[in-house]
This record gives sequence, C-alpha cells and structure tokens, in this order.
Amino acid sequence: MRLSCAGRVDVIETGDSRQERGRWFAAMLAGMDDTGVITVGDLWRRYGRAGSGGFDAVRGVTFSVRRGELFALLGTNGAGKTSTMEVLEGLAPPARGTVRVLGRDPYRERARVRHRMGIMLQEGGFPADLTVAETGRMWAGTLAAPRPVAEALDLVGLGHRARVAVRSLSGGERRRLDLAMAILGRPEVLFLDEPTTGLDPESRHRAWLLIRELLGSGTTVVLTTHYLEEAAELADRLAIMHQGRIARLGTPAQVAASQPARVSFELPEGWREPVPEMTGTRASVTGRRVLLQSDDLQQTLTALLGWASSRELALSALDARPASLEEAFLAVAASGGAPADVNGNTQDVAA
Repeated sequence: MRLSCAGRVDVIETGDSRQERGRWFAAMLAGMDDTGVITVGDLWRRYGRAGSGGFDAVRGVTFSVRRGELFALLGTNGAGKTSTMEVLEGLAPPARGTVRVLGRDPYRERARVRHRMGIMLQEGGFPADLTVAETGRMWAGTLAAPRPVAEALDLVGLGHRARVAVRSLSGGERRRLDLAMAILGRPEVLFLDEPTTGLDPESRHRAWLLIRELLGSGTTVVLTTHYLEEAAELADRLAIMHQGRIARLGTPAQVAASQPARVSFELPEGWREPVPEMTGTRASVTGRRVLLQSDDLQQTLTALLGWASSRELALSALDARPASLEEAFLAVAASGGAPADVNGNTQDVAA
C-alpha cells in the first residue's frame, strides 16, 4: 500500500489481500446495524451463459448506504448502474456476492421487503388508456398502506392532470407520474433510476425539493443519474461506475478532489523568468499562458501570489478553481478508471 501526497491510497491487491477483503465483506454483512439499510458485498451480475458466452455487467461492486442517506450511482452508458439497481430492487439475482436491503435478501425474500421499497424504473410502462388518477388507484391497490392518490399527485405537480389519459401526458409528465407511484406506498427505501430525465428545469428542481423532503423524513434513497449537477446537489455519497466496477467512491467533494485544482494566468509580454516550482503543483506553459495543476489550491495560490508580489508582477487573466465532479467523471471515462475500495480510496488492482 502506498500513500500519495494528495492523501489518496493506491492498493496493489494480492491473492492474500483478496481473501482478506472477502473476510471483511462477511464481517460487514454479519455486523450490520440499523444504520446499514443497504449493504452490497462483491456483487457480480452476469448476462448469458457462464464462460465465454456471457457478459459480466457488474464486476465485484461493494458499498453500503446508511439510513436517511442519498447514494448516487453515476457512470457512462453501459457502466452497470441499472444492472446494479435491478439486483438491489430484487428484480434479478446476483451471479455472485451478497446484497441486503433492510436486512433481507431482496430477491429471495422479496415478499418480506418489497412493501417497504419504492421503485422508479427508467420507464414505468403504465397502461396508456387509464387516466392519471385511475393509474394511481390501480397502483394503490397493490400497496398495504398507501398515501392518498391525490396527495401523491400533488407532490409531483400532477394534481391538475388527474383526469388526463396517460397517453396524453408529455414525456416529462410521465416521469413525474412514475415518481408519484414510487412514493405512493411511503417507502423506507426509494430507488430512483434517472428520475429527472425529460423534466424541464422547473420540474427538475421541484423533484429535488421533494427528494430532500423524503430524505428529511428518514427515507433512504438510491439514485442513478446522468446529471452531475443533480448528484452534486442531492447526494450524501456517490460512486462513479465504469465497465462494471466502482472507480470512485465518496462524498461529492471527496470524489471531485481526486482530480487536481487548476490555476491559469498569463505572463507579461517578454517575461523571461520561469514560474517557480511549487510543492504538489505541475506547470505547463504555452507561450505566455501558464496552467498549474495543484493538489492544494490554497497553498499553490499563496506561493504564486507571493512570488508575483515580490517581483511586482501582474498576472493577467488569473483564474483559480477547485476540481469539479465533472472533471472526476471525465477522468474516469477517459482513463478506464481504477476500482475503489469500500472506504472510497482509489485502487490499482493487479490480478
């Protein structure tokens, strides 16, 4: 194991360490307390036959979700987000590994846990001939203690469309209907698969407010989204998936900090003295333009401004910004990403 100057841990995994990791998963699942609403240990999801005829869509994913937390799954198309969600929702069994939702196996013990969950799929598929209200009443009939249908529709801004046929709803309105049906049963755990796709900005922010209210009441939420702003706004913690594995895991700030901060500026015409070396900083110069990539933005800025001040040097077009979640996401997509351990530390894993 080695610790970089940025505080990131890089782990080279051996056969012994893989066995130890397996023992850690078992201990985590056996010792789960009430705060561990969802625990996932070394989850694999396979499509097709064993051997060369199949495809592993999810490959060794591990994470946990605490009560009242929003955990976001991000990733490129085909990264394994929805495949992971379907196992958590009890819609498919894992090929390997262990999954617990509210202390139960969501696939084998589905009848004991389904009534405590709300699920919003990428497409609800409700009958087009029914009205919005009829759809709500139909769905409420499958639930033990639903909230009033009118209340659920009002929460998503569809109360005024109660008598409209589903076929006549816009794409965004259908997504709001899907959300209303997901929260109709007052779920303890809510799974949202790309919930705001197709919504206009006003409806998206209204959905965010509703999700925050649900979190405030103690609901646990697992969400997939392609909107990085949405993840940054809502998530307590998140994972970026790539090629079936988790490449980054942590709070939005921690994941963003896996990339360097940036400072850019222009030197005066004819300036000859090179920019000084600074701890934890890498510099690139193109003509008069200088770009600094920094592991510690404040330290780099302090050193840079002190150097410029001592030379009475004006740095034109000076711009400093911390790393963003978007930069971390793009770095994972571009590099292939290294799997992350259960504490959010990036790993380079050697088989």
